[in-house]
Amino acid sequence: MAIYVDPPLWPAHGTVFSHLVSDTSLDELHAFAAAAGVPERAFDGDHYDVPERRYDDLVQAGAIPVEARILVRKLIASGLRIPARERSKALTVPLLERWNTIYPGHEELGLELLERWGENGRKYHSRTHLLAVLEALDTLTEPALPARTVSLAAWFHDAVYEGVAGQDEEESALLAENRLTLAGLAPADVAEVARLVRLTSKHQPEPGDHAGALLCDADLSVLGGDEQSYARYLAAVREDYDHVSDADFAKGRAAVVRHLLDLDPLFHSERAQGLWLAAARRNLAAELA
Repeated sequence: MAIYVDPPLWPAHGTVFSHLVSDTSLDELHAFAAAAGVPERAFDGDHYDVPERRYDDLVQAGAIPVEARILVRKLIASGLRIPARERSKALTVPLLERWNTIYPGHEELGLELLERWGENGRKYHSRTHLLAVLEALDTLTEPALPARTVSLAAWFHDAVYEGVAGQDEEESALLAENRLTLAGLAPADVAEVARLVRLTSKHQPEPGDHAGALLCDADLSVLGGDEQSYARYLAAVREDYDHVSDADFAKGRAAVVRHLLDLDPLFHSERAQGLWLAAARRNLAAELA
């Protein structure tokens, strides 16, 4: 068992907070927190929020200091992580921290993308989906980091969302080309990000396209959730398409599900297949039935 703490980065109540997690057990996390004098009210489902003034004390008590990204990975690997889509707290701060890690010096662009992901009316294609895709990328590439172009493609892949399949991905790719060129990203990298964004329209990367397979696997990871998670996903997707009649939605959704069931492979990497394939096929088949 190990207890981890990330740097005090998260602003609230006039100070900044760290997160305290276990890589094994909530019982052991609670025991450590109690021994260190962290109050029970600081517990938030899978971690403790601790103010900056307690950081050095916690490290001295045995908590291992790690970067925020590493702490999240430890929590995911432990199986204790509460999925972002089940949280009600705003995701601006953790997402912006991730953006600044991926593309430092371009916070204004990150804020623009966060505004797009947070637009009114988005239920599934929202900041929770963005964070879920980024976390899935972390899971699939552990212990390495995803390539920056793949992470940037995740940020842009639903940045434009009007509920029009194909058109949304194309306009998101064009937005990536425009904004990343203005930001000074190398032309080859801009082209790669846009290419990856366009792949999320059909999720059919060519054989040997590791980056494309990685992004597509992460984007479809929601299909491999448990029955309740999948039901929430379907409900949110329906809300995203509330401008479409029930009959037209049912027809279009059935076509999407058939397309996904016909994909061979549905997931490309062995890790993604092991994590999500069986549940995804079960969920899709049950939906179509």
